Parts: sequence; structure tokens; C-alpha cells
Amino acid sequence: MIGAAQRRMITLSIMLATIMQTLDSTIANVALPHMQGSLSGSQDQIAWVLTAYIVAAAIATPLTGWFVDRFGQKPVFLASVVGFTLASALCGIAASLGQIVAARLLQGVFGAALVPLSQVVLMEINPRERQGSAMAVWGMGVMVGPILGPTLGGWLTDRYDWRWVFFINVPIGALALAGMWRFIPDPPAARRLRFDAFGFTFLSLAIGALQLLLDRGEQNDWFSSTETWVELVVLVIAFTYFIAHTALSPAERSFFDRRLLGNGNYLTGTFFIFVVGLVLYATRALTPTLLESLVGYPVATTGLVTAPAGIGTMFAMMIAGRVVGRVDVRLTLLAGFALTALALWLMCGYSLDLSEGDIVWPGVIQGIGLGLVFVPLSTVSFSTLAAELRAQATAMYSLVRNIGSSIGISLVQTVLVRHTASVHASLVERITRVNPAWNDPAVASAFDVTRPAHAAALDALVTRQAGMIAYLDDFRLMLYLTLAVMPLLLLISKPGGADGLSSAHALAE
Repeated sequence: MIGAAQRRMITLSIMLATIMQTLDSTIANVALPHMQGSLSGSQDQIAWVLTAYIVAAAIATPLTGWFVDRFGQKPVFLASVVGFTLASALCGIAASLGQIVAARLLQGVFGAALVPLSQVVLMEINPRERQGSAMAVWGMGVMVGPILGPTLGGWLTDRYDWRWVFFINVPIGALALAGMWRFIPDPPAARRLRFDAFGFTFLSLAIGALQLLLDRGEQNDWFSSTETWVELVVLVIAFTYFIAHTALSPAERSFFDRRLLGNGNYLTGTFFIFVVGLVLYATRALTPTLLESLVGYPVATTGLVTAPAGIGTMFAMMIAGRVVGRVDVRLTLLAGFALTALALWLMCGYSLDLSEGDIVWPGVIQGIGLGLVFVPLSTVSFSTLAAELRAQATAMYSLVRNIGSSIGISLVQTVLVRHTASVHASLVERITRVNPAWNDPAVASAFDVTRPAHAAALDALVTRQAGMIAYLDDFRLMLYLTLAVMPLLLLISKPGGADGLSSAHALAE
């Protein structure tokens, strides 16, 4: 029996590990230009610092369930923390582009299990009446990392050096390791699953091809590139083989446990976490680039005006953790998606003249909406699963969330680039001598297109306007997707009331 003090120490230790891993999904982004100069890499080459981590983590995530079954939960957790911390140190001391890409690959491999295992451990050490609050704590850790990542990364890079973006993981990892070693119980491994090398190989090929396609698609101009077509063909063939192999293999020899497909709550929750990744994570990725590239905010100011969104998320998660089991989970999810839609509607009114309050309040509303979605969704997704399925279930859940995020970010970036170009062309067509604006002497003098400097200033102004319109198109697209998914909440058949959750936990036990 785990006491309250031990439970608190376990929670603190595993959340340190979780925040460390989620921080690294975004913390290196702002440091890329500094790495590029230090390591003498081109823009295309330095992007592999991000791509290597994303692809390695995506491929390694499905292995979590098998490793836990084979070696036990605590050894896998400890090995992941040690490996991730050492890989972070290797990133910090890297002397060449090849070295840092290799170290980032190791980071992705070892970090893949941290988020799924933290969710499993929190569910197992908490009694059923506390699992809503436990998922709130877990959700805060998962969300705080990506939110704080760009701000912390920018501050460390400006104040010290880009290498501290990685070195900061070393003390965090050491503290997490010490706490987990001391306080996490060590249940024996089940050793029930055989390793399905064929299934894992084709699933890995499919995931890797998908992540490369999404990460490099816009850079390669999508399907005008041979690379994109190769990645698509590999994705389709590998995933088809994986599906066929999983369907035809005996259950005990399959890499994917088909019992997960028979749990309606888990399937529905996994679908909605995909939508959360698609809509909410993508929107979060847009705001910093909008503020820095168009509005002219410095990195520090951008961090200050976007941080309240994370505060809103944490506040909502604490509230949601307390009402799970007391309020119909569909109502909580509906409120979360409705607040998200409201925030996106406010963002559709953005202009190039934005005050800090114009950024803070929609961010806070969106953060509250995300918190109201994340916690009940996590709780209802796993409440009816048997304990031996949780490691694989949480790994797949995290994988689907990350894939949704990758698709969403790729989608909004594509819309942004293409709409900026098309709107720019449309605006330029309107700049003619018959336009009444030229009758204003100040305008005619400031934007005299016969003078190169003035013509360049006019083009820069048009580009900013076109970029702003493209950002609004992205926010509008995310708004429509959010509204479209809200009726699908009816797919969640069981209400999240006290009786429903109690019976669900009884089934799980």
C-alpha cells in the first residue's frame, strides 16, 4: 500500500521527467539559428535537429508496452530517464552537425516512454476517486513543457548559450532519477508478450515515413517532390502490411494488442485526443511566429504574453480533475471545445495593431478550454481498461496525439505559406496608378515605386498584410474544425457521472 507521502514523491519525480521530455519537443526551436552558425550547417541541414527527435520518438513510442511487459515498469522508466539525460548532455557538447543529430535521435528513443509511463504510474498509485486529479497533474506536466519551451529556450540562448538548452536537462534528470529510484515500487514484469519483429518493423516504417512527410512536406513543396512521393508510398505499403499482419496473426504474437479495439471509450478518447492535437496544438504553434515575424515582438515579450495561456490550462485542469466523476464528461468536453471555438473566433479578429491584452485573453480562454478537454478525456479513455493494457494503451494514445499535432502543424504551415503568396499576388494587382490612394501626396511620396528603396518598403508592407490575412485564414480553419468535431461528442456513450466511473473502475479491477 502506497502512503500519501510516498505518492507525492513519486508524482514529483515522474512529473520532473515528463516536463523534461515535453520541454525538449519545443525548447530547441528558437535556438536553431544559433546552432546553425556554431555547427556550420545549412538551414535544411539544421532542421534535422528537430526532425531526428520527432521521428525517433514517434517510432520508439509503440515499444513502450512491450518493454514494460518484458523488463518491468520501473527498470524501463529508470533506463529512459538515464538515457534521455545522457543524450541531452551529448547534445550540449556536440561539436558537429552529425553529432547533435545522432544525440537527438537518442533523445527521441529514450524519451519516447517517459510520457506514457508517467500516465500509467499516476493511474496505478492513485485510488479511483483520485484519478481525475492525477490526470490533471499529468496533463499540466504534458502541457507546461511545450508552452514554456520556446520562452525558456530563447532566454537560455540569449543569456548564456544554445548548449544550455540541452544542459538544463541534466540536473532535472538527476533529480527525477533519484526520486524514482527511491520511491517507485518495482512490480515484476509480466513477460507475456512475444516481440513481433515483423509488426514493429512495418509500423515503424509507416510512422517514420508519415513524420518525415509531414515535417519536410512544405519545405519540399509537397507532391512536386520525389521525396514526398517516396515517403507516401512507403507509408501506404508499410501501414497496409501492418494492418494485415495484425489482423491475421494470433493475438499472443501480435505487436498490437487487439483487445484495445474492443474498448469503445478508449477508441473514442483516442480519436478526440487526435483532434486535440490537430486543432489546439497547431493553434499554439501559430501565435509565437505571428507575434515575432509580423507584429515585431521580441522573444521575451512573446513568452510573457503567451504564458498566461498555460496558466489558464493549469487552472482548468485543476477544476476538471475535481469534477470528473461528478459531472457528465460530455458536458465538460463540450464546454472545453466551446471555449476553444470562442478563443479562435476572437483570434479571427486579429490585426497588425495588436495590444498585449489582445493576445493574452484569447490565449487564456483557449488554455481553459484545453484544460477542460484534456483531463476528462484522459480519464474516460483509460477508466475501463484492464491494468495489463495500460502501458500499450498510453503509448498509443501519446503517439496518436503527437501524430495529430504533426498533421495540424503541417496543415497550418502549408495554409500560411500558400495563402500568403496568393493574397500577396492579389494585393499587388490592386496597386495601380488608378488607385485613389495615390492621390494622397504622402502615400505617393512614401511609396514611389520608381525608387528601389521605396518599392521595397511597399513590398514589405504588402507582405505583412498578406501574412496577417493568411494567419487569419488559419485561425478560421481551426475554428471550423473545432465546431465540426463538437457534435461527435455524442460518440461517448457513457456519461462521466459518479456511477458511470465507479462501474468503469470496477470493470478495470
